[in-house]
Amino acid sequence: MARAGAGALLALWVLGAAAHPQCLDFRPPFRPPQLLRLCAQYSDFGCCDEGRDAELTRRFWDLASRVDTAEWAACAGYARDLLCQECSPYAAHLYDAEDPFTPLRTVPGLCQDYCLDMWHKCRGLFRHLSTDQELRALEGNRARFCRYLSLDDTDYCFPYLLVNKNLNSNLGHVVADAKGCLQLCLEEVANGLRNPVAMVHARDGTHRFFVAEQVGLVWAYLPDRSRLEKPFLNISWAVLTSPWQGDERGFLGIAFHPRFRHNRRLYVYYSVGIRTSEWIRISEFRVSEDDENAVDHSSERILLEVKEPASNHNGGQLLFGDDGYLYIFTGDGGMAGDPFGTFGNAQNKSALLGKVLRIDVDRKERGLPYGIPPDNPFVGDPAAQPEVYALGVRNMWRCSFDRGDPASGAGRGRLFCGDVGQNKFEEVDLVERGGNYGWRAREGFECYDRSLCANSSLNDVLPIFAYPHTIGKSVTGGYVYRGCEYPNLNGLYIFGDFMTGRLMSLHENPGTGQWHYSEICMGHGQTCEFPGLINNYYPYIISFGEDEAGELYFMSTGEPSATAPRGVVYKIIDPSRRAPPGKCQIQPAQVKIRSRLIPFVPKEKFIPKTRSTARPTARAPTRAPRRRRPTVAPPPPTPRPARPTQQPGSRRGGGRRRGRLNSANRAFRDGDVRLVRPAGLSSGSGRVEVFVGGRWGTVCDDSWNINGAAVVCRQLGFAYAVRAVKSAEFGQGGSLPILLDNVRCAGWERNLLECQHNGVGTHNCEHDEDAGVVCSHQNPDL
Repeated sequence: MARAGAGALLALWVLGAAAHPQCLDFRPPFRPPQLLRLCAQYSDFGCCDEGRDAELTRRFWDLASRVDTAEWAACAGYARDLLCQECSPYAAHLYDAEDPFTPLRTVPGLCQDYCLDMWHKCRGLFRHLSTDQELRALEGNRARFCRYLSLDDTDYCFPYLLVNKNLNSNLGHVVADAKGCLQLCLEEVANGLRNPVAMVHARDGTHRFFVAEQVGLVWAYLPDRSRLEKPFLNISWAVLTSPWQGDERGFLGIAFHPRFRHNRRLYVYYSVGIRTSEWIRISEFRVSEDDENAVDHSSERILLEVKEPASNHNGGQLLFGDDGYLYIFTGDGGMAGDPFGTFGNAQNKSALLGKVLRIDVDRKERGLPYGIPPDNPFVGDPAAQPEVYALGVRNMWRCSFDRGDPASGAGRGRLFCGDVGQNKFEEVDLVERGGNYGWRAREGFECYDRSLCANSSLNDVLPIFAYPHTIGKSVTGGYVYRGCEYPNLNGLYIFGDFMTGRLMSLHENPGTGQWHYSEICMGHGQTCEFPGLINNYYPYIISFGEDEAGELYFMSTGEPSATAPRGVVYKIIDPSRRAPPGKCQIQPAQVKIRSRLIPFVPKEKFIPKTRSTARPTARAPTRAPRRRRPTVAPPPPTPRPARPTQQPGSRRGGGRRRGRLNSANRAFRDGDVRLVRPAGLSSGSGRVEVFVGGRWGTVCDDSWNINGAAVVCRQLGFAYAVRAVKSAEFGQGGSLPILLDNVRCAGWERNLLECQHNGVGTHNCEHDEDAGVVCSHQNPDL
């Protein structure tokens, strides 16, 4: 059988309805690696591989042996139809098996006219197909029999689901909502971390992963996600950081040597300081001879130290390339506008700040504890440091090498970086040998220092993508997905923004070299309703990571402080399609454990919601100058949403037969807010009303300050709280109850209910003290 439709399944994204394909193992469907014999209609996409198809074939012929010849001649088609629904991409719906706690039907849900026709011709088949005694008892009553086999959600009944355009138009594709926002899901992998800044693996076959905390600890996790109680590395005594939210100093990067399996060496990047002096340090460590899950702390060999003139813009990425060299990504030294020297550190080749450096850690030369790669671009230039590989960098936060397409190798070795902007643009760069990435002459596509920008000898390399500060204010670079488990994501560069919590993606058109932007939203409706998956995350996206198999993760926190244990590691999941069963199995090498293991216990919950997060308002796209690399401008204007927030949620309960989630009564959740404003007042200003226990009410202004206003503004999708308004300046909500009083917020809470207050409905005030806010998309200080 020809597989004419298979190519369509490889499309990365299309617009359309939010269907929920799911197999009986509670996972997404897949494309079978071989044609199916009995259930050939599901050879392009479904829930059966050749082994399952063979089992169904045995059941088919066993059924034939138990039915007389005349009946079988009339009913064989019905028998195959019913058996093969286990291969349908909607098998979970057909069998009411959307989670492990729902009893499995013995016969798929049938549409009424199909059931009535089958009852008339072949109802004797059901005695052999099902052991359900209640169904057998109804065999003599056609109406009750077919009502028993019906589904609450008739969209999914067989055979109508085969021709339902909403269910089949995007089947096997990454689903996007009406605004083009790709709907993906998450799986919680680790939690309780203090600003997790990096997740790496050792490339040693053990499939362990290592998560670094900003305070200077690195934890080892086994493939089953259990964590060793003893830290893999602990240099917290030497690391310079603080509990202040947003402090950029600390333990910032870690990389394992490409031959770690043999030489047991790894490299770290961290901040150190004595009194008023601060610098960054790159050191080599070795793993203990006695414990392969612990570093020998006495083995530290300092390779490089660079003095930092300010406490921000510390860089922090370490990577090994395919060439075996160590790449080091430094910030420009801090403050604003790179004010150091005539042209700033980033444009000064004799400075190591604001650069991508490349060194050889396997040899020493010139009195240095490392070697200089002979093809570094400025070797021999007396005005340049020989370590410099690329320049014009402001503060590249999280970079990655592309593993390349699993089949062709295309793209392998490309170096992607997110470079944090000053006050207008964030950018994503493809870093090349000798490239000048423009800072401080340019920010994104636009000039920052006009005198430098006018210098034709600058020859700077433009980013592949830049976005304005209406979208986000601090880019976190990510990875090109090259894993095995989710083939539709292959080639998609996924990254984020620390300040807005926005997940984003870029996809290259190989024919034109153009990069196309799509935001990533957490799937709405049933999109993420698979066991173990969640559809929400903490808003401060700190870093991204890959495991040894190439699957993609990101780390975020609910409180961006190096001492707050609110960080979580999430695995990115495509709910639309997975690899065939068995294709992505790993066989981790054994590792000796000398520390107690702490089993992983997930804490995050799936939150039922009716729609995915929309994209924010964007300013008009910036026109890119004509340069040598194709670029993509910022995304088009759309309504601005609230920042993604972590909220309590639970999976809905189930009966024996269920349809899709009824969301009619879920328009508002406890803690939602709205602004009520007098005529003539601009959007973003108004009296605050909060939803609790099925009703709206007001907030009293006792203790009301800018932190509470910030919580409200963030919920409503505004980046800034300009003013906390008191004394019913925006009118009294006299017809509403007063629900909150004496609200005291720190500013990071997800809603006002998480702030301290007197208790819902407990107050000592009147409506002449109703609180309000003034919010803005623009920074009021600029």
